[in-house]
Amino acid sequence: MPVRCIEMAAKKQFLLRIDPKLFLLLEQWATDEFRSVNGQLEFLLRDALKRSGRLKAEPGSEAEKSSEA
Repeated sequence: MPVRCIEMAAKKQFLLRIDPKLFLLLEQWATDEFRSVNGQLEFLLRDALKRSGRLKAEPGSEAEKSSEA
């Protein structure tokens, strides 16, 4: 039986140099919110982009539904 491969959207990988104290604080914050550090950084960056108007709401998202009301 052939194995089906499910493709996920590829994520861009990059090296991030960060102050160890800042990383520790991010790690603690991520743990508090049950996220990985990577997930927390992505969440914070996406939130900042939305707040600045640089990232539009995705179709069907809660943000789009509330803006239509």
